[in-house]
Amino acid sequence: MPVVDFGIAGLGTCLGEPADVLRDAHRYGVAPELAARMGFRTYHRAPAGVTTPMLAAAAGRTALERAQVDASQVDYLVVASASIPEYFNWDPSTAVARELGMRDVRTLLLTQTCTSGVLAFQYVAGLFATRDDVRTVLLACPERVSEEQHSRMGSGTTADSDGAAAVVLRRGHRSLRWLATEQLTDARYADFHRLEYGGSAAPFPPEGTRNHDIDPAQLLYRTFEGDPERFIAYAQMTDARLAEVVDNACARTGTKRTELSRILLLNANQEAMRGMARALDVPLDRTNAELAARLGHFGSADPLVCLDLCQDRGDLRRGERIALAGVCAGLHWFCTVLEV
Repeated sequence: MPVVDFGIAGLGTCLGEPADVLRDAHRYGVAPELAARMGFRTYHRAPAGVTTPMLAAAAGRTALERAQVDASQVDYLVVASASIPEYFNWDPSTAVARELGMRDVRTLLLTQTCTSGVLAFQYVAGLFATRDDVRTVLLACPERVSEEQHSRMGSGTTADSDGAAAVVLRRGHRSLRWLATEQLTDARYADFHRLEYGGSAAPFPPEGTRNHDIDPAQLLYRTFEGDPERFIAYAQMTDARLAEVVDNACARTGTKRTELSRILLLNANQEAMRGMARALDVPLDRTNAELAARLGHFGSADPLVCLDLCQDRGDLRRGERIALAGVCAGLHWFCTVLEV
């Protein structure tokens, strides 16, 4: 039994405007042939002037409406995001609260890369366990790409999107109940995927360079000293530990991995999705591979965006157990198990 009893009373999403990956690949310096092989068909871009708090608030309003909960009933607002914030020394969670008209709501900001949206469930569980006065939590996961800092399509293996997902979490709610959250970490790889310039260590790049000029694949190549066998072992390890973290979460709920009706992962390219499905020993159609191809990568919001769409399509049946899971910079592997 979970330590506290809560579930998702309402979901909402707000997606940017859809754009064609193959048509736009050249603007990001990616060969259309590579983009086609990676399998992303669509990504989403927010219009100019639309901020992450605006995206979060739009998704939050939809979730509240579906849950039939007024904003005044929210006891805590949790904002989880992997995005570069619009400003330094600024709290996006209170900016979201202001957008929603929640002047006095207590807030929590989670910025642990793409783990943030899924790991948020265990932090909300902690709020429910330690605060009797907390009965309703709004979790919002906004993501917006800073194109001045990095390319939406990276080296051709991703298609980063703008959008947000939000869920209303209510104590004692009987559908989409939280059962467990698990996390694994390997700190040896803390510097993988970091942006070199813009932080306090290196506020400005050398003249004539920018973050776009740094190829993450080259960092991996240097790390493994050009040894392909070491890189292959690393890739196999990342997939194996994904299966491990899902198994650990399942063990806490008395569930076998094979009993999960769906495993909603971070939206990755189709080669990566197939690799994760193999590692998890599940059919590809029990993951969100098809959704990933037509959505793009929404950072920490991916599993919740896909959960919302699955529910809208009628893909979820009462009593089934599903997992929200992934692997991301840190390195972290993470999983939350829900009962529909």
